[in-house]
Amino acid sequence: MNPYAWPIESDALTLVPAFVLGYYLVVRHRSVERWRIACFAGSLLLLVAVFATPVDTLALHFLLTAHFLQNVTVAEWAPALFVLGLPPALARRVHVPMLPALAAWLGTYFVWHIPAVYDFALRNQHTVLHAEHATYFLAGLAVWWPVIHGAYRPATKAAYLFAAFVLVSPLGLLLALLPDPVYGFYKFRPTVWGLSHLTDQEIAGTTMAAEQAVVFFAAFTYWFLRFLKNEELAGGLARYPDSAQPASSSLRTSSTPSRQISSSSSSGRS
Repeated sequence: MNPYAWPIESDALTLVPAFVLGYYLVVRHRSVERWRIACFAGSLLLLVAVFATPVDTLALHFLLTAHFLQNVTVAEWAPALFVLGLPPALARRVHVPMLPALAAWLGTYFVWHIPAVYDFALRNQHTVLHAEHATYFLAGLAVWWPVIHGAYRPATKAAYLFAAFVLVSPLGLLLALLPDPVYGFYKFRPTVWGLSHLTDQEIAGTTMAAEQAVVFFAAFTYWFLRFLKNEELAGGLARYPDSAQPASSSLRTSSTPSRQISSSSSSGRS
């Protein structure tokens, strides 16, 4: 089989047009920033890139690394951009609590990476594997929703993202350090580029852990800096409370003498 063959069928070719139509119906009467539309489009392009190109062929028949690339795309990158693309006024109507979302996302990741479950999904690519990718995407939407549209403090969001990284990172690191391949589905299939099955697994685990470190640390840094900025502003107001006096109060105060002078002038003329 040609490892660089383009897939004949792909869920992305069905789901992406459906997502586009749904998004259009949601935002057609709303003012949405262009960067949000770009984020939504980027989410769909990522799905096409990993499920409707030779990446899918490599993932289903040759490389664990390619399948891991699909997993992180559908569980992290694409959902993050998808949620960023939603209008806040609409998205904030849906409350997604942090702890259940994080638990669902972690559970989805770890359960699907159990070797027996992983192999079972790959051997049933027209049913179970579709369910795997769907649950990854839904769990990814859930884990990013409270960060992007939740009414939580920046400190809480930063802690949440740090916890997500700390709890999920051992999975990739463990796979990178194991002395033998653990997924039987790939053991009896050819690889490409001269990679052994163990090297393929090591690359897959290492790149997954590195990707999660970059993504979650970047998001954590953003919210941590927001927290520090809020603390700095709060400290400044506490030290200089007079600076918080509304400008309208000053205008009213400064305008009082003018009204008094005007009143005096009028009474003098009378």
